[in-house]
Amino acid sequence: MSKAQQKTLARRLPGAVLLAVAVYYAVWGGEYSAFDLYRLRNELQAASAGLAEAEAQVDSLGALAKRLDGDKATIEAVARERFGMIRDGELLYRFVPAADEPPATQLRVTARTP
Repeated sequence: MSKAQQKTLARRLPGAVLLAVAVYYAVWGGEYSAFDLYRLRNELQAASAGLAEAEAQVDSLGALAKRLDGDKATIEAVARERFGMIRDGELLYRFVPAADEPPATQLRVTARTP
């Protein structure tokens, strides 16, 4: 290697090292490295999906509240299905399955007019 090439290399080496350190720091170091940004992007997408689901649930509950506020048929349906209420003259049948079934399916309410 000639002296001219050595001088050129000596001038470029600090710049190349500085560039390599800057690239390393941009990818691996700092508070917002490339990997942190990737993780944060995934967290943002998950939070956005959760927000959309919550907004849909709020809309659904708002629609149910409006129906319950003025619709007597809806009020009666909720009273029958959720609370097991019946009208005068109706019979309520409750079927309790065997104990080995899961608890969510153990209670079934059916109302019938005799």
